Amino acid sequence: MNCAAFFDIDGTLTEKPSLEQRYFRALRQRGKFSLRNGIAWLAEAARLAPKGLTHVQHGNKAYLRGIHSAGLRANCAEGDAHFFPDAVECVARHAANGERIVLITGTLEFLAEGIAQRLREELLKRNVSADIHVCATRLEEKDDRWTGRALGQPMFGEAKAVAVWWFAEKWKLNLAECSAYGDNGLDEWMLASVGKPVAVNPDSRLRTTARRQRWDIVSWARAVAPKRS
Repeated sequence: MNCAAFFDIDGTLTEKPSLEQRYFRALRQRGKFSLRNGIAWLAEAARLAPKGLTHVQHGNKAYLRGIHSAGLRANCAEGDAHFFPDAVECVARHAANGERIVLITGTLEFLAEGIAQRLREELLKRNVSADIHVCATRLEEKDDRWTGRALGQPMFGEAKAVAVWWFAEKWKLNLAECSAYGDNGLDEWMLASVGKPVAVNPDSRLRTTARRQRWDIVSWARAVAPKRS
């Protein structure tokens, strides 16, 4: 089958807060930040401000400048990010149907790779094997430290659609038969790139677009643990 299913991560496959917020919190709790990190973020925010608040919020990685890239890694952020059970079942259905699975996310690449590995393990529990591909925001490294700069475009907004088209060209996909899942307005471009878009727990902006475009809307929730007697 010449199809793929594209998934956002934060708020789509996993519950919020986002992986990057979890990572930031873990770094802060371990005293990895200094005043210099905050100043670097503010300086980059001022530089990005003319492009709009979205670029400041999602494209500014300067807070990581100088932090050891081989230090505190993915398990401090993605380990407690729970999958929505319906999300895992959805991925399993697509994989069992022979479709390629691609995670397209604005989160940091190494965090997304950790989620991809956990997802592979979840699928194996269901006797489904899948080669899960990751397209995420990549960070520049120098002398084993983050520079605070992204390599290429941060993966949000229109960049996600470009990624979908890149995979389509690489694999000769029939995009009309492909699916995409996202939870917020910045996923609109990715969803509009395929024939089977699905808004998952959408924010108000995406919900409005989904209703106007007649896209499927689904609600995925975390499994509720049984109460102890």
